[in-house]
Amino acid sequence: MVIGVLKEIKEGENRIALTPAGVKTLKLDGHTVLVETDGGQGSGITNEEYLREGAELLPGREIYAKADLLIKVKEPLEAEWDSYRAGQMLFTYLHLASSEPLTRALLDRKITGIAYETVQTPDGRLPLLTPMSEVAGRMSIQMAMRFLEKDYGGRGVLLSGVPGVPPAEVVIIGGGVAGLNAAKVACGQGAHVTILDIDHERLRYIDDILHGNVITVYSNPYAIEKATGYADVLIGAVLIPGAKAPVLVTRDMVSRMKPGSVIIDISVDQGGSVATTHPTTHADPIYMVHDVIHCGIPNIPASVPRTSTFALTNATLPYIRMIANKGLRKAALENAALSGGINCAGGALTHPMVAEAFGMNWLSWREALP
Repeated sequence: MVIGVLKEIKEGENRIALTPAGVKTLKLDGHTVLVETDGGQGSGITNEEYLREGAELLPGREIYAKADLLIKVKEPLEAEWDSYRAGQMLFTYLHLASSEPLTRALLDRKITGIAYETVQTPDGRLPLLTPMSEVAGRMSIQMAMRFLEKDYGGRGVLLSGVPGVPPAEVVIIGGGVAGLNAAKVACGQGAHVTILDIDHERLRYIDDILHGNVITVYSNPYAIEKATGYADVLIGAVLIPGAKAPVLVTRDMVSRMKPGSVIIDISVDQGGSVATTHPTTHADPIYMVHDVIHCGIPNIPASVPRTSTFALTNATLPYIRMIANKGLRKAALENAALSGGINCAGGALTHPMVAEAFGMNWLSWREALP
């Protein structure tokens, strides 16, 4: 199979979807690997490193023309849509439920879209989302610490406090991978941490592994309203695989937050869990609503691209190999987790949560896959 690795064009995006080690593995499997020239520079990977492991370096337009399977990090931007060929496979973070135009563009072009974020194992794990959720959760606290500084319009609160002065109040909505990693870093910094979730077993697990250093609260509108009222930092980390994130923090709740407090909405790439958040960029990361700092960067891990690129390849490579070695249909039949990643094929939606987001019909991937 001819596998194409494209350079990302999203603002601030320095990750790439495959490391030289990944290239070597795929070459040993007998595949052709095309890497866009200079695609790895943002992650500190040189063209020479890719060439050494057997990759061919080409301009992006030639990769679109030749590749059977295209792998990326982020969803295609509008400038990229017309480059795809009917029947091509695209393996990346798609987040289709947050973008109807992208969804329709892939359907119109009959692209087989396989989304990292909906590859889900029978026990509910999201193995290709996990590494980036870990990074985003940890980074969210690092970012919040910075935005709390007065120079950014923040409250001027040190997250850890100092002897005689209490630490910041960090409220995390969602106890999944991103929320848990945010809690770990916030606790490590000495903040006072509250984490809310609707899963009792998850709350018990968090309380156990963090040894009671966080307050766990069952999430409901009353609890969220109360917690946002005392938060210095609010982290939105809610995820429903494949679906648009539910809006749990209302505009009224935001209006009652402390002036200069900070909201980091990690779930903004799925639509956001705070009514007042919208996507921002690494170049222009924050804005103010009701005197509250909002950050809605949808690709937070791009701030640490080398770590993120290597972590992502470690997770995705086994699935890339399955597709390349067996073909998508056979690989999906043998691996239920991979089959859950197929969001569209042959001009049809194949993921029910994406279809629900836009009131569209869907087919089983078995029927839709060419």
